[in-house]
Amino acid sequence: MGIDYALFIVTRYREGLAHGYDPETAVVDSVDTSGRAVMFAGATVVISLLGLFLVGLPFVRGVAISSILSVLFMVLASLTLLPALLGFTQRKLDVTTWRGAIGLLLPVITGIPAILFKSAPIFLVGLALAVVVIVAGFFVPALRQQVPIHHSHRREDTFWYRWSRFIQRRPWRALLGGLVPLLVLALPLFSIRLGFADDGNYPRKETVRRAYDLLSDGFGPGFNGPLIVLVQSRDGATLDAAQTEAVARTLNGTTDVAYASAPTPIGDDAAVITLFPKGAPQDRSTTQLVHRLRSDVAPTMDALVRVGGFPAAGVDFADYLGARLVWIIGGVLVVSFLLLMCVFRSLLVPLKAVVMNLLSIGAAYGIIVAIFQWGWGAGLLGLDKAGPIESWIPMFLFAIVFGLSMDYEVFLLSRMKEEFDRTGDNATAVADGLAVTARVITAAALIMVCVFASFVIGDDRQLKLFGLGMAVAVLVDATVVRMVLVPATMELLGARNWWLPRWLQWLPKIHVEGTHHDLAAEASALLSEHEATEAEPVA
Repeated sequence: MGIDYALFIVTRYREGLAHGYDPETAVVDSVDTSGRAVMFAGATVVISLLGLFLVGLPFVRGVAISSILSVLFMVLASLTLLPALLGFTQRKLDVTTWRGAIGLLLPVITGIPAILFKSAPIFLVGLALAVVVIVAGFFVPALRQQVPIHHSHRREDTFWYRWSRFIQRRPWRALLGGLVPLLVLALPLFSIRLGFADDGNYPRKETVRRAYDLLSDGFGPGFNGPLIVLVQSRDGATLDAAQTEAVARTLNGTTDVAYASAPTPIGDDAAVITLFPKGAPQDRSTTQLVHRLRSDVAPTMDALVRVGGFPAAGVDFADYLGARLVWIIGGVLVVSFLLLMCVFRSLLVPLKAVVMNLLSIGAAYGIIVAIFQWGWGAGLLGLDKAGPIESWIPMFLFAIVFGLSMDYEVFLLSRMKEEFDRTGDNATAVADGLAVTARVITAAALIMVCVFASFVIGDDRQLKLFGLGMAVAVLVDATVVRMVLVPATMELLGARNWWLPRWLQWLPKIHVEGTHHDLAAEASALLSEHEATEAEPVA
């Protein structure tokens, strides 16, 4: 996320330099415009993470607080440290020598296969070659030469400007072409099952997996996760042995129960029965068994029957988070909508932003359900067993992805709003805004996708699930949503994008786009002033 903020500000700084600004003016302009967008984008991420407080669990609050502090520090660094560094670099920001470029790329290029094959020597070879290149640069003049600078084309000649115009000429086709695939990808979401994966999901080479398989083969899969049934007298009196034996007989006759042990007294008024399900701890049948024992079996007993154990605890945790997830999503959506409405002085733009973000998150949910719960293509990720979606993942996935999606939405819409305020032409504003920000958004998203996709390389199922969900969500959001659906809907809505009812005009005005500068005009004026100064006669 810090990389996103830095890229956005640096890109605006380089744009100012390219149009003739001196470095100091370019820094001020970038902070006054992109810096405002970064500050507001950080606020939307914080709002998304604050939704985690609605869960009501201490460990979730701890994660939320640490994440919020990280975002605040990144925003602070982007608005203070980064402008200071730009002041030091001045115009040398684009100066790169062949020695520096090669020395940097070699460890990166060798680091990728080193991670994939878990071979440290491969990375060390790349690191050694990088050192050799850097040292050789002192003796080989060619390595000290500057890498040719890519000169930017006119905005109208860029790919993203032409792409925006292409979408704007076919808005309905683009809308349907982007919307339908996302809806199809989100369909598996409706069969999501929360829970905890058991040890049977570890790679077969791990000892924990081998132990799991041995127990399953010898005693049945339920032996890996027994349920603990506590039997107590309802009135606190001495528990009759006949009562506990009746409970054990009833449990043994219950569907999906492999075996219920004889009651073990733990006092005069309580006894414990160990119950082994027929299914594995993560199986749907085990979850249904826990609910059945509590809702159908326990109320019929003369004694007080309570069901516990690891599988039951996992079911309780999944049910709790599943119920809280609705409140998290609703709370974050409402607050984000209100904040966006104040910032962009619009009713449709924030509504569209919220819907678009839900589409990208829904697609990510659907894909992880299809792969990890249904088992489609699981072998490609090193998985040989389907199972439930980890209970905590949808909650954290929503909070983080929604924040990132709002980042990209703010970056894109703030530039579009800036252009609309300058020209009053919605089509031009959409084309110019997309042309300027698309490259930054796709580059930032690509970095995030690479980071999250690296989680899939590991052996832990939870990390694979979380990493793939994050990578897919960011990829979908930065491509299909931002580059297809947003310009298509902006074109279809036209000037109505920026419509705000009269009865909402009292809302506070937040100028996230900053003070607009016509860079070309101001650069021309600066050049004319400079030429006039040089032409003045010397006394």
